Amino acid sequence: MLTIERLSHSFRTGQDETPVLHELSFRVEQGEMVALLGSSGSGKSTLLNLMAGLMKPTRGSILIAGQAIDKMNENRLAEFRRTHIGFIFQSYELIQHLTVRENVELPLVFQSVASQERKQKALALLHKVGIGDKAEMFPSQLSGGQQQRVSIARSLITNPAIVFADEPTGNLDTKTEKEIIDLLIDLNKNSGITFVIVTHEHEVASRTERILQLRDGYLLENSDQAGEAG
Repeated sequence: MLTIERLSHSFRTGQDETPVLHELSFRVEQGEMVALLGSSGSGKSTLLNLMAGLMKPTRGSILIAGQAIDKMNENRLAEFRRTHIGFIFQSYELIQHLTVRENVELPLVFQSVASQERKQKALALLHKVGIGDKAEMFPSQLSGGQQQRVSIARSLITNPAIVFADEPTGNLDTKTEKEIIDLLIDLNKNSGITFVIVTHEHEVASRTERILQLRDGYLLENSDQAGEAG
């Protein structure tokens, strides 16, 4: 589902070049749930932006569902992101003046999907993530955990090939963190959704099937170990 081959990236300021990622190679298979673990400054945010097609790598290749996104032009890449990639954000990124259902529907609006079909899909997903009764409420009326469930439902509305979750429990208390990770594990196991969870929390990473650990832009040799999912 995701193949990274000899990926390196540097940021250039004038004549100065700052290396951030160094020769990374790994694969994520379809239906896997993998954690990308690293502290601040490890390069995980840069790697996430590259995998999501938000930046072009300095060297190396990135394949998602067999397609080399590093070779795509901006228009093709934007279309690919809309149809193949889902995002879950730490701060939820919900639009406050839209209802919960409308927030979930939004990616389908950009795909010109008919109103009734959008509504049916959004309601089905909201029930799936456990907040079907909140569909006509606004984000400000929900708890943090409920807002993250909305964000998760929105990430799935286009049936993406892969979902990237950027610190999905970073704004949540311990109890709600466990509930959200439980939900992601359930979606992974029962719906076969491929997740890459970017986190600095060892407790979150240990719940996934596999941990890829970054340190100072390098992938640690012993990082590719099974977590304790479930």
